Parts: sequence; structure tokens; C-alpha cells
Amino acid sequence: MSASLLRRGLELLEAPGQGEAEPGLQRERDGPRVAGAARRRKGAPQPGRNKATVKGRVVKSAIEEYHKKKPVNHLTANLKYMLKGRIVANKAITEQVLAQNRGRKSKDQPPKKAAKKKPEGTVFTEEDFRKFEREYFGRP
Repeated sequence: MSASLLRRGLELLEAPGQGEAEPGLQRERDGPRVAGAARRRKGAPQPGRNKATVKGRVVKSAIEEYHKKKPVNHLTANLKYMLKGRIVANKAITEQVLAQNRGRKSKDQPPKKAAKKKPEGTVFTEEDFRKFEREYFGRP
């Protein structure tokens, strides 16, 4: 709130005829020299004080903040905890849990296992081939 608005508000609240002073007793407005003197009175900045920060706040290092928020891998502790129990979960259940925790992207999926190819065999024997040759080509 500015000083002129404050004065006007106080004038409205005063009884009529009481708030007026003689013209010679009124103070003149502060000049530019007064503002400079107030700044000088405030004092020179102290060497250890950083004016860019909020009062009472400590400037933190970005590297320290990064190390505080760095993710921690709890895998080994969790494995020790899980393995010390005597009950071993079913392999199908463990595979299901691992599949749920894996990402859905193709890069997170394990490689597909190639199906083993059976050795290709023939249903026909040598005697069947000879019999076919005799019937088809007419050779003995």
C-alpha cells in the first residue's frame, strides 16, 4: 500500500477539521538523497553472505543432491532374504513374477528359445524305394 493511499484512508476516518495541519508545518517529501542515505545506513554486504538466497537457506551442491537421490539396488539383500527361507517357490510361479517385473518393450524381453528341430527322417525304407522303382520305371 502506498503512503498516499494510507494518508487518504486515515483522512477519511478522522473527524472533520482535525486532521488538517498548517501548510508551514507539513514535511516535504523525501528527496533522492534520503533514499541513498538509507541504503548506506543498511551497510555494506558481509563477505560470507549470499544475497541471492532466501534468508536461512543453505546453498546445496547439485552433486550432493544427485548422490542423495541416486537409486539404490536392493537385489542382493532381497535375494539373501528370499533364499534363507526353506520353502522354494515353484519354477512356473517364479517365471511369472519375473515376467511381471520385466518391461513390456521388446528390448526388455528375453530372447525366444528356438525349437529343437527333429532330425528329418523318411517314412519309406529302401525296400519301398526299390518297389516303387520297379512299378514306376519298370526295372527289375
